[in-house]
This record gives sequence, structure tokens and C-alpha cells, in this order.
Amino acid sequence: MDGPNFFTPAQVAVHNTATDLWVSFLGKVCDLTPLMRQYQGDALLLPIMEAAGQDISSWFDPDTKDVSFVDPLTSCLRYYTPRGRFVHVPPAGPRSDWAGVIGQPWWRDRRYEVGLLTAKARWIRVINTLTSQEQRLQVCSEETLAEILQRYLPYNSHACSYTWKHNGVSLDMSRTLSENNVQDDDHELDRLRLDRDLFTPAILLHFNDDLSEA
Repeated sequence: MDGPNFFTPAQVAVHNTATDLWVSFLGKVCDLTPLMRQYQGDALLLPIMEAAGQDISSWFDPDTKDVSFVDPLTSCLRYYTPRGRFVHVPPAGPRSDWAGVIGQPWWRDRRYEVGLLTAKARWIRVINTLTSQEQRLQVCSEETLAEILQRYLPYNSHACSYTWKHNGVSLDMSRTLSENNVQDDDHELDRLRLDRDLFTPAILLHFNDDLSEA
């Protein structure tokens, strides 16, 4: 697929072990598993391990994209590490065991980036009108229908052999749900105190091809 990969918070959350560790921050999703291997046994990994699978945007300044801030007591620029100092953060004072030249700190190293965190995850119901099978999917609002189809393939390997429709209108697979007028009413439902699950948009799949050719 062209363009960046988007992930839901739930997708990031499942990568929560020392041997498979993802975090998100400032809209990015990073796989820090190689970092965990490189510094295996280092106590400075503990804050990162505690945050495995979580969003750690609060650790960073959204303007500088760094972990520094102005100390309200001293007005000095220093590092903010709410869970303790972590890998690539220098000590508060001079230390003989600190290597000052580390290159790019991991939070600026693009090698760890695997994609972007969705600005809004949303639920849809995908209903196969041929078999009456229904599957609830959590998707990213930025994804096109073609990308959503990829999420659905594990439940129906012949999904490409169907026309996808909403309210009787065929969907443009190169466009997002919103661009196809599949509106996200979560905010309005919350305002009205209505159960979102009762109003999840339905996408209907209509069989239009010979499965033997798929």
C-alpha cells in the first residue's frame, strides 16, 4: 500500500513485552524491540518496559519533539522523566560513566518508526450478504476502504470478490469511510448518551465474482 501505515491504540497495546515492544508518542508508532536487545540488562530500560504498548506523548515536548522542559522551580532546561531516567537521557550532573556522544537518541531515530497512530479509531460492521456472516472491525479513520479490506481478509479470503456498499451505494475503495459518506457519529452519540454499539455503521458485501477465479 502507498502512504504510511496507521495503527489503532489497540494494535500498539498488544506489543507489550521485552521481546516485542512498541510505543506511540506525538502521533508516531515505534518498534523499540531492537533497542531492548541492544541495551539488554540495562536498568535504564525499565521506564520503557513499564510503558510497553502505551502512548508516552507526555514524556515529550510537542514543539521541540524532545524530552526537555523548563523546570518550574529553577527555570533551567532539564529532562522530564516521570518514570525515571531512560536510555539516551543524560544524567542530571557530570558522570564518568556517561558516554556523551550517542548519535541520534531513539526518540529521534526514524529506524524505529513503523507508522503513525490514528487520530481516531472507529468501529464498523462488515456484513457478507452471501453468507450472512458479520464481523466487527476497529479501523483507522485515515485508512481507505482498500486498506480496511486488508484488515478484513483474515475473516474472508475472497473479500476482493465482493462489491462493498453502504446505504445501497457502492463505495470507492480508494477513499476513506468519511470520504464515502460513512459518517462517524461517535461524538453525537456520546452527547445524546446513546450506546455506540447500537449505531455502528454497516458495510454490506455483495458477491459479484466467481470464487474459483479469486
